[in-house]
Amino acid sequence: MNKNRLWTREEEIIVFDLYCKIPFNKSSKTHPKIIEIANIIKRTPSAVNMKIGNFGRFDPVLKNKNISGLTNGSKLDEEIWNEFNNNWSELSYQSELLKKNFINDNKNNETFKLQGKIPKGKEKLVLSKARINQNFYREAILASYNNHCCITGLATPQLLIASHIKPWNKSTDDEKTNPRNGLCLNALHDKAFDKGFITIDTNFKIHVSDNIRDIYDGNIVEKYFNCYENKEIILPEKFLPDKVF
Repeated sequence: MNKNRLWTREEEIIVFDLYCKIPFNKSSKTHPKIIEIANIIKRTPSAVNMKIGNFGRFDPVLKNKNISGLTNGSKLDEEIWNEFNNNWSELSYQSELLKKNFINDNKNNETFKLQGKIPKGKEKLVLSKARINQNFYREAILASYNNHCCITGLATPQLLIASHIKPWNKSTDDEKTNPRNGLCLNALHDKAFDKGFITIDTNFKIHVSDNIRDIYDGNIVEKYFNCYENKEIILPEKFLPDKVF
Protein backbone atom coordinates (compact mmCIF):
# COMPACT_ATOMS: atom_id res chain seq x y z
CA MET A 1 0.00 0.00 0.00
CA ASN A 2 1.39 3.37 -1.03
CA LYS A 3 0.68 5.63 1.94
CA ASN A 4 1.57 8.78 -0.01
CA ARG A 5 -0.73 8.35 -2.98
CA LEU A 6 -3.51 10.91 -3.34
CA TRP A 7 -7.06 9.94 -2.52
CA THR A 8 -9.32 9.41 -5.51
CA ARG A 9 -12.93 10.49 -5.92
CA GLU A 10 -13.98 6.84 -5.98
CA GLU A 11 -12.25 6.07 -2.69
CA GLU A 12 -13.72 9.13 -1.01
CA ILE A 13 -17.28 8.26 -2.06
CA ILE A 14 -16.88 4.82 -0.51
CA VAL A 15 -15.50 6.26 2.74
CA PHE A 16 -18.17 8.98 2.95
CA ASP A 17 -20.80 6.24 2.65
CA LEU A 18 -19.05 4.50 5.54
CA TYR A 19 -18.96 7.78 7.50
CA CYS A 20 -22.76 7.73 7.46
CA LYS A 21 -22.95 4.15 8.69
CA ILE A 22 -20.82 4.11 11.84
CA PRO A 23 -21.05 6.28 14.98
CA PHE A 24 -18.41 8.99 14.83
CA ASN A 25 -17.28 8.30 18.39
CA LYS A 26 -16.82 4.60 17.56
CA SER A 27 -14.63 5.25 14.53
CA SER A 28 -11.16 3.74 14.94
CA LYS A 29 -8.58 1.82 12.98
CA THR A 30 -9.77 -1.36 14.71
CA HIS A 31 -13.44 -0.98 13.74
CA PRO A 32 -14.43 -4.04 11.63
CA LYS A 33 -16.16 -1.96 8.95
CA ILE A 34 -13.18 0.36 8.63
CA ILE A 35 -10.87 -2.63 8.25
CA GLU A 36 -13.19 -4.10 5.62
CA ILE A 37 -13.25 -0.90 3.53
CA ALA A 38 -9.51 -0.43 3.96
CA ASN A 39 -8.95 -3.89 2.50
CA ILE A 40 -11.23 -3.16 -0.44
CA ILE A 41 -9.61 0.13 -1.46
CA LYS A 42 -6.08 -0.87 -0.51
CA ARG A 43 -5.67 1.75 2.19
CA THR A 44 -4.58 1.27 5.78
CA PRO A 45 -7.33 1.24 8.44
CA SER A 46 -5.63 4.31 9.97
CA ALA A 47 -5.93 6.18 6.67
CA VAL A 48 -9.62 5.33 6.34
CA ASN A 49 -10.24 6.34 9.95
CA MET A 50 -8.49 9.67 9.36
CA LYS A 51 -10.58 10.29 6.25
CA ILE A 52 -13.73 9.78 8.32
CA GLY A 53 -12.34 12.37 10.71
CA ASN A 54 -11.82 14.73 7.76
CA PHE A 55 -15.49 14.42 6.80
CA GLY A 56 -16.50 15.04 10.41
CA ARG A 57 -15.26 18.62 10.26
CA PHE A 58 -18.13 19.52 7.91
CA ASP A 59 -20.89 17.98 10.02
CA PRO A 60 -23.08 20.71 11.60
CA VAL A 61 -24.50 18.39 14.26
CA LEU A 62 -21.02 17.50 15.48
CA LYS A 63 -20.09 21.19 15.50
CA ASN A 64 -23.11 22.01 17.67
CA LYS A 65 -21.88 19.40 20.14
CA ASN A 66 -18.38 20.92 20.09
CA ILE A 67 -17.07 17.77 18.41
CA SER A 68 -14.53 18.65 15.77
CA GLY A 69 -13.26 16.45 13.00
CA LEU A 70 -9.73 16.44 11.67
CA THR A 71 -8.77 19.77 10.12
CA ASN A 72 -6.05 18.71 7.69
CA GLY A 73 -8.32 17.51 4.93
CA SER A 74 -8.41 18.13 1.21
CA LYS A 75 -10.55 20.15 -1.14
CA LEU A 76 -11.87 16.86 -2.51
CA ASP A 77 -13.30 16.04 0.94
CA GLU A 78 -15.42 19.18 0.81
CA GLU A 79 -16.46 18.52 -2.79
CA ILE A 80 -17.66 15.02 -1.93
CA TRP A 81 -19.48 16.30 1.16
CA ASN A 82 -21.25 19.03 -0.81
CA GLU A 83 -22.16 16.71 -3.67
CA PHE A 84 -23.63 13.88 -1.62
CA ASN A 85 -24.67 15.39 1.71
CA ASN A 86 -28.28 15.70 0.53
CA ASN A 87 -28.14 13.07 -2.18
CA TRP A 88 -28.21 9.94 -0.05
CA SER A 89 -29.71 7.50 -2.52
CA GLU A 90 -27.06 8.33 -5.11
CA LEU A 91 -24.30 8.12 -2.50
CA SER A 92 -25.28 4.65 -1.35
CA TYR A 93 -25.78 3.34 -4.87
CA GLN A 94 -22.55 4.75 -6.27
CA SER A 95 -20.63 3.46 -3.27
CA GLU A 96 -21.88 -0.09 -3.80
CA LEU A 97 -21.04 0.05 -7.51
CA LEU A 98 -17.56 1.33 -6.75
CA LYS A 99 -16.96 -1.32 -4.12
CA LYS A 100 -18.01 -3.93 -6.68
CA ASN A 101 -15.44 -2.55 -9.11
CA PHE A 102 -12.67 -2.64 -6.50
CA ILE A 103 -13.64 -6.20 -5.57
CA ASN A 104 -13.64 -7.33 -9.18
CA ASP A 105 -10.24 -5.76 -9.72
CA ASN A 106 -8.96 -7.91 -6.88
CA LYS A 107 -11.16 -10.97 -7.36
CA ASN A 108 -8.24 -13.35 -6.95
CA ASN A 109 -7.74 -12.13 -3.39
CA GLU A 110 -10.27 -13.54 -0.92
CA THR A 111 -9.72 -10.52 1.37
CA PHE A 112 -11.69 -8.34 -1.00
CA LYS A 113 -15.00 -10.15 -0.92
CA LEU A 114 -17.83 -8.23 0.70
CA GLN A 115 -19.61 -10.56 3.08
CA GLY A 116 -23.15 -11.23 1.93
CA LYS A 117 -22.74 -9.21 -1.26
CA ILE A 118 -21.35 -11.75 -3.75
CA PRO A 119 -23.40 -14.93 -4.29
CA LYS A 120 -21.27 -18.07 -4.04
CA GLY A 121 -20.12 -19.32 -7.41
CA LYS A 122 -21.04 -16.11 -9.23
CA GLU A 123 -18.70 -13.37 -10.37
CA LYS A 124 -21.36 -10.80 -11.14
CA LEU A 125 -22.75 -8.69 -8.33
CA VAL A 126 -26.42 -7.96 -8.91
CA LEU A 127 -27.33 -4.66 -7.33
CA SER A 128 -30.84 -3.58 -6.43
CA LYS A 129 -30.94 0.17 -5.92
CA ALA A 130 -34.00 -0.08 -3.67
CA ARG A 131 -32.32 -2.70 -1.47
CA ILE A 132 -29.09 -0.71 -1.30
CA ASN A 133 -30.98 2.45 -0.30
CA GLN A 134 -32.94 0.58 2.38
CA ASN A 135 -29.75 -0.86 3.83
CA PHE A 136 -28.07 2.55 3.78
CA TYR A 137 -31.04 4.19 5.52
CA ARG A 138 -31.17 1.61 8.31
CA GLU A 139 -27.43 1.61 8.89
CA ALA A 140 -27.24 5.42 8.90
CA ILE A 141 -30.15 5.78 11.34
CA LEU A 142 -28.91 3.14 13.80
CA ALA A 143 -25.37 4.54 13.66
CA SER A 144 -26.61 8.09 14.29
CA TYR A 145 -28.38 6.98 17.45
CA ASN A 146 -25.51 4.72 18.52
CA ASN A 147 -27.83 1.70 18.25
CA HIS A 148 -30.20 3.05 20.91
CA CYS A 149 -33.94 3.64 20.75
CA CYS A 150 -34.39 7.42 20.94
CA ILE A 151 -37.31 7.05 23.37
CA THR A 152 -36.40 4.23 25.73
CA GLY A 153 -32.66 3.86 25.22
CA LEU A 154 -33.07 0.18 24.36
CA ALA A 155 -29.80 -0.99 22.77
CA THR A 156 -30.67 -4.32 21.14
CA PRO A 157 -30.18 -3.86 17.38
CA GLN A 158 -32.46 -6.78 16.54
CA LEU A 159 -35.36 -4.89 18.16
CA LEU A 160 -34.60 -1.50 16.60
CA ILE A 161 -36.34 0.01 13.59
CA ALA A 162 -35.18 2.84 11.32
CA SER A 163 -38.52 4.61 11.41
CA HIS A 164 -39.51 7.24 8.85
CA ILE A 165 -40.87 10.49 10.30
CA LYS A 166 -42.70 11.42 7.12
CA PRO A 167 -44.36 8.13 6.20
CA TRP A 168 -42.52 6.03 3.63
CA ASN A 169 -45.53 5.85 1.31
CA LYS A 170 -45.85 9.65 1.32
CA SER A 171 -42.14 10.39 0.89
CA THR A 172 -40.28 11.09 -2.32
CA ASP A 173 -37.45 8.75 -3.31
CA ASP A 174 -34.91 11.16 -1.79
CA GLU A 175 -36.94 11.54 1.42
CA LYS A 176 -37.18 7.76 1.78
CA THR A 177 -33.37 7.60 1.96
CA ASN A 178 -32.73 10.82 3.89
CA PRO A 179 -31.38 9.97 7.39
CA ARG A 180 -32.82 13.28 8.64
CA ASN A 181 -36.26 11.81 7.94
CA GLY A 182 -35.69 9.09 10.48
CA LEU A 183 -35.78 8.03 14.12
CA CYS A 184 -34.33 4.97 15.77
CA LEU A 185 -37.21 3.33 17.63
CA ASN A 186 -37.79 -0.03 19.21
CA ALA A 187 -40.40 -2.19 17.50
CA LEU A 188 -43.21 -1.33 19.94
CA HIS A 189 -42.79 2.45 19.80
CA ASP A 190 -42.16 2.33 16.04
CA LYS A 191 -45.58 0.76 15.58
CA ALA A 192 -47.18 3.25 17.99
CA PHE A 193 -45.52 6.16 16.15
CA ASP A 194 -46.67 4.80 12.79
CA LYS A 195 -50.27 4.48 14.04
CA GLY A 196 -50.34 7.95 15.62
CA PHE A 197 -50.49 6.81 19.25
CA ILE A 198 -47.34 8.83 19.95
CA THR A 199 -45.80 11.78 18.17
CA ILE A 200 -42.79 14.07 18.52
CA ASP A 201 -43.00 17.84 18.22
CA THR A 202 -40.48 20.23 16.64
CA ASN A 203 -38.77 20.65 20.03
CA PHE A 204 -38.16 16.88 20.00
CA LYS A 205 -40.63 16.32 22.86
CA ILE A 206 -42.72 13.14 23.01
CA HIS A 207 -46.52 13.29 23.22
CA VAL A 208 -48.93 10.43 23.81
CA SER A 209 -52.38 10.37 22.24
CA ASP A 210 -55.47 10.17 24.44
CA ASN A 211 -56.70 7.49 22.07
CA ILE A 212 -54.29 4.88 23.35
CA ARG A 213 -56.07 2.56 25.75
CA ASP A 214 -55.07 -0.49 27.74
CA ILE A 215 -57.94 -2.99 27.75
CA TYR A 216 -56.08 -5.48 29.94
CA ASP A 217 -54.20 -3.63 32.66
CA GLY A 218 -54.21 0.11 33.19
CA ASN A 219 -50.56 0.04 34.23
CA ILE A 220 -49.28 -1.03 30.80
CA VAL A 221 -49.93 2.27 29.03
CA GLU A 222 -48.41 4.14 31.96
CA LYS A 223 -45.33 1.92 31.96
CA TYR A 224 -44.59 1.97 28.25
CA PHE A 225 -46.10 5.24 27.03
CA ASN A 226 -47.37 7.85 29.49
CA CYS A 227 -44.09 7.85 31.42
CA TYR A 228 -42.43 9.43 28.36
CA GLU A 229 -44.96 12.24 27.94
CA ASN A 230 -43.25 15.60 27.28
CA LYS A 231 -39.77 14.11 27.60
CA GLU A 232 -37.15 14.89 24.97
CA ILE A 233 -35.97 12.09 22.73
CA ILE A 234 -32.36 11.03 22.84
CA LEU A 235 -30.89 13.17 20.08
CA PRO A 236 -28.63 11.57 17.48
CA GLU A 237 -24.91 12.09 17.06
CA LYS A 238 -25.43 12.82 13.36
CA PHE A 239 -28.42 13.54 11.12
CA LEU A 240 -30.55 15.56 13.52
CA PRO A 241 -34.21 15.06 12.48
CA ASP A 242 -35.30 17.77 10.07
CA LYS A 243 -38.20 19.72 11.61
CA VAL A 244 -39.78 19.95 8.16
CA PHE A 245 -40.53 16.24 8.41
